[in-house]
Amino acid sequence: MVAQEAARIIVKHGIRDYRAAKLKAANRLGLNTRGSLPGNPEVERAIEEHHQLFGGESHTDLLRSMRESALSAMELLSPFTPRLVGPVLNGTADENSAVNLHVFADSPEAVAVALTDLQIQYYPFERRLKSRRDRSDTHAGFEFQHETTHIQATVFPIDGIRQAPLSPINGKPMDRADTRRVRELMK
Repeated sequence: MVAQEAARIIVKHGIRDYRAAKLKAANRLGLNTRGSLPGNPEVERAIEEHHQLFGGESHTDLLRSMRESALSAMELLSPFTPRLVGPVLNGTADENSAVNLHVFADSPEAVAVALTDLQIQYYPFERRLKSRRDRSDTHAGFEFQHETTHIQATVFPIDGIRQAPLSPINGKPMDRADTRRVRELMK
């Protein structure tokens, strides 16, 4: 029940912090938050089920549109070997989701210069991601609008393409998709 309510909160209210959604769900259900809460993989499955039950064609259309925008952004950033990650890739995205890309460059400044050359207004950010169970690294990134979609491109060193950071959902290396794989998802 907590996982299902957390999924509803995530989808309806755009909350991206799974822990906050689980705590809010437990409180709404009148449960003690000191007890055992569902794991992130359970919440992720509940989000998928929520989309299947309540999203139908509109969710399928939204995913297709977001993946098309992701492909277009990936083509713009092709010199940086972009990879799609996160909810748009795994199918749990909603209208509050951003397209998350991992890009690879000698420096974040190279990506900033490319965006400037393309006359794309961007906002820098930093993201902490676990590289191993006991280690987190901070990566620069850039947020921008592309077509009608919010894009977040996190910059990794060029050799970072070999080792994906750990997923906050299941603790395993993040799934990353190149343009070929994203096109296959859209068939």
